[in-house]
Amino acid sequence: MSQVTSQIENYLDENRQRFENDLVEWLKMPSVSTDSAFKDDVRKAGQWLVDKLSGSGFSTELIETKGHPIVYAESPKIEGAPTVLVYGHYDVQPPDPLELWNSPPFEPVVHDRKVYARGATDDKGQLITHVFSAEAWNNCEGNLPVQLKFLIEGEEECGSKALYEFLDGKYDGDGPSVNERLQADICVISDGSQYDHGKPAITYGLRGIAYFELLVQGPNRDLHSGAHGGAVTNPANTLCQMIASLKDDQGRIQIPGFYDDVIELTQVEKTEFTKLDFDDEDYKDELGVDGLTGEQGFSTLERRWARPTCDVNGLWSGYQGEGAKTVLPEKAGVKISFRLVPNQDPKKVANALESYLESQCPAGIEFELIDMHGAPGVLVPIDNPYMAAARQAIDRGFGTEACFIRTGGSIPVVLKFKESLGIDTLLVGWGQDDDNPHSPNEKFSLDDFHKGIKASACLWEEIANVQK
Repeated sequence: MSQVTSQIENYLDENRQRFENDLVEWLKMPSVSTDSAFKDDVRKAGQWLVDKLSGSGFSTELIETKGHPIVYAESPKIEGAPTVLVYGHYDVQPPDPLELWNSPPFEPVVHDRKVYARGATDDKGQLITHVFSAEAWNNCEGNLPVQLKFLIEGEEECGSKALYEFLDGKYDGDGPSVNERLQADICVISDGSQYDHGKPAITYGLRGIAYFELLVQGPNRDLHSGAHGGAVTNPANTLCQMIASLKDDQGRIQIPGFYDDVIELTQVEKTEFTKLDFDDEDYKDELGVDGLTGEQGFSTLERRWARPTCDVNGLWSGYQGEGAKTVLPEKAGVKISFRLVPNQDPKKVANALESYLESQCPAGIEFELIDMHGAPGVLVPIDNPYMAAARQAIDRGFGTEACFIRTGGSIPVVLKFKESLGIDTLLVGWGQDDDNPHSPNEKFSLDDFHKGIKASACLWEEIANVQK
């Protein structure tokens, strides 16, 4: 261990309580971005972060937008060293339903070495670890071994509109363009979870998404099912048939060409998945189900992380009140999402889906397919040198080697950084799957909080050693 790292480790140990106190202070600020009633609190939380970064030696700015402000900070350029962009968000989800919280969501409580509050793990608790690690470097050595640029938004939980406008240059002034300001070699995001307790992870793959609303229309009004049933095509029946035809009994999606661009897992990836010792029985118990289904020929983890899916997210038609009503409905609707793997194009999927539905639509029915949103998947090669740096840093910070995982969800900003800035992202989460983000009783382990700070401090040193 280098002398610099020993000094930093001592600093982190000496300031453990102060770090926890600062986190609690920040968590008290109800920075709910989607509710205008909390507008002032969102700004207060952003300004708090600006002040914290300024006090840690960063040049900082609270960038005004049409929505909530963006926090930007950067340290001095280090000649010959990499530049790292750190992304996160200081806004939080609404705390509702309040009656299900064991303690008020914005009055943080520490119990069993875990802090309970809205935003504890998503994302204030994880984000602030990087601020504290940078503080340690600046106070112990006078500077960081890499240049850090913090880009922290206040609208992640309500769509990131202001951030995307910023990345597209809408708020560029007379100085450097946003692409020049944010130029970096790698991005770091901590807004996720470890694989399991005691098993830190690096997420190298994200699925994309293609989301649609399908509306089918039959007669010009609801009809008496006795008078007209058997003579008029029923939209509800038709919709069920169209949905059911999307997958066969082997779990394979039936849209022509759907799998043409799917990249198969490498043997190295399959080996890494096997090392995780995922247990189907434990998974079933956790979810309260007695069986698992999916595309045949693949493990549960492969289905969740590395295979495309098709799922109904909402379905409606006809009478849904109490009791019976013999109606043949005039229309029906469904919301459908496809989780896509890297290399699949959401627009290509949309076009193929519409053509397929046309072939399945019977006489007497018209349909409308609404493309609501889409984003491709992301894959960062495991042999990327920054991946190796992150794995080494986590080993030093957590005392155990990180595993490589994918996740079934989507993080559109990762793709945006790739498209706009040309950089990959290290997804290094310090949270746990059971931390209840977006749910009552959100929490964050203080032990993982401190390990995350140490791992972050080691990460800047490990990245500095990567040959550009």
